[in-house]
Amino acid sequence: MALPEFFLLLAVALIAARVLSETVARFGVPAVIGELLAGLLIGPSLLGWVTPDASMKLLAEIGIILLLFEVGMDTNLHRLASSGIKPYVVALIGFILPFVLGYAVSTAYFQLPELTAMFIGGTLTATSIGITVRVLNDLGRRQSDEAQIIIGAAVLDDILGVLALAFLYQFAIEQHISLQSLGEVSIYIVLFMLLAPICGKLIAVLIDHLDQRAQTPGLLLTMALSVTLLFSWLAHAVDAPEIMGGFAAGLAFSQHFGFTLNWGSKNSTLFKPSPKLAHRLEEQMRPLIHTFTPLFFVMVGISLNLREVDWNSSHVWSLAGALLLCAIVGKFAAGFFIKDSRANQISIGLAMIPRGEVGLIFAQLGFTQGILDGELYAALLIVIALTTILPPFMLKTFYSKYYPAQ
Repeated sequence: MALPEFFLLLAVALIAARVLSETVARFGVPAVIGELLAGLLIGPSLLGWVTPDASMKLLAEIGIILLLFEVGMDTNLHRLASSGIKPYVVALIGFILPFVLGYAVSTAYFQLPELTAMFIGGTLTATSIGITVRVLNDLGRRQSDEAQIIIGAAVLDDILGVLALAFLYQFAIEQHISLQSLGEVSIYIVLFMLLAPICGKLIAVLIDHLDQRAQTPGLLLTMALSVTLLFSWLAHAVDAPEIMGGFAAGLAFSQHFGFTLNWGSKNSTLFKPSPKLAHRLEEQMRPLIHTFTPLFFVMVGISLNLREVDWNSSHVWSLAGALLLCAIVGKFAAGFFIKDSRANQISIGLAMIPRGEVGLIFAQLGFTQGILDGELYAALLIVIALTTILPPFMLKTFYSKYYPAQ
């Protein structure tokens, strides 16, 4: 894409996202819906002005990484820990149940090959943490108790999704499964999520020290953004999603996360930057986040090319309907496997439904590898589109009824 054309399309994407998000917000609809609709409008589904080109995808990836950085900064690990085993239960059930349902329906009812059924089941396991968090933020519930469970479960869901994708990709390419390599990838991801925030906290303390003595403006923003991008690269290096790097960097700069090291004496040093650092950084990062994050949701809409769907095929609709039921029931049921209030169980189940970009990665990989034919791919596109667009409306309706004060 020529540079002037890229500038034009970027301007079109930003304006469309802002206009439609403002429009739907005036009707009480979460702004993320407007951004998704903007992608459908200017993308291949309708006007065809913007295609899912590599440059736009790159900016969209920056947007979701910055959003996860903000999520990490707002995540209170102590509060999350007080949730106990709940996020783990929700993540595991929300991963296993849709996979089993999708696999069973594909093989038993539609007589599809096992590998194809595994890719379909894998597509249904995904949860788009970006969409879920944005909706909770639009509804003013991101700091709520159930949101801590949802965010923790969605992060774990992403890790499980990466492992499943690596598993299926290896099976598709090499036609055999190496448990050793899968185990190594699992260990790398877990170690990264354990060590990255701790190392980042040490870096944050150093940046805090330098920023208080800086002679030129912009040091804090530049260094924080650099750490975020570095962590995203490191996450990719260990076969974890790049967004996990943004989340780990956000935790590192969070005022809620700190630790104490003893140096062999009675004195100890608390590795926790001043609370003012987190507030200054949040103020400086917010314009970047509000600029780049909408591009991610616009690109999700652009990637959903609804023209590729054969709307006249009864097989496509029957398959899409069955898989949609599996996708919704499998995720929604996960909220009811924990002991909590009925309202929280429902909100957790609804918030785990969105598939978004994560489901598209599974579907596109299966399609490009020849494992999914055109009709199967179209059916999955319908499922991904509906499970991306409907949950924000469902959450909005639910919260307006059960939490009217929010």
